[in-house]
Amino acid sequence: MMDKKKLHIAAGVICDKHNNVFIAQRPLKSHMGGFWEFPGGKLEDNETPEQALLRELQEEIGIDVTQCTLLDTVAHDFPDRHITLSFFLVTEWKNEPYGKEGQLSRWAPIVSLNADDFPPANRTIVALLQK
Repeated sequence: MMDKKKLHIAAGVICDKHNNVFIAQRPLKSHMGGFWEFPGGKLEDNETPEQALLRELQEEIGIDVTQCTLLDTVAHDFPDRHITLSFFLVTEWKNEPYGKEGQLSRWAPIVSLNADDFPPANRTIVALLQK
C-alpha cells in the first residue's frame, strides 16, 4: 500500500468590517474543482504557515496581509492524501483582493455562506464563522 501524500496548506479567511468574507472558486480541473474556498496554498520547504499565507495571498489574490491571526488548524483525510490546513483570520491588508489567476472570486456575507459549497476540510471554518 502506498503512503498517502501529505500536504500542509495555509488559507486566509479574509474578513472586512461588514462581516463579508472573500472567497475564490477552485479551478474545475483541480482537486475539489468547482468548490468555493478560502484562498491560500501549499507550504514550501522550510516555510512557516504564516509565511506561506503571505506569499500565497500575494500570488493568488494580490493582497499584502498586514494583520492575521491563526484561527484554527484542521486535518482532513482523503483516499489519496492527508491535508493539514492552517486557517488564518485576515483582518487588515493592502490592495483590493481579486482573482489574479483568473479564478472566480467574490465577497460574500458570512451569514449567507453554505458549508456544502466548500470542500469538506473548509466546512468547519464556515460553521465557526457563523457562530
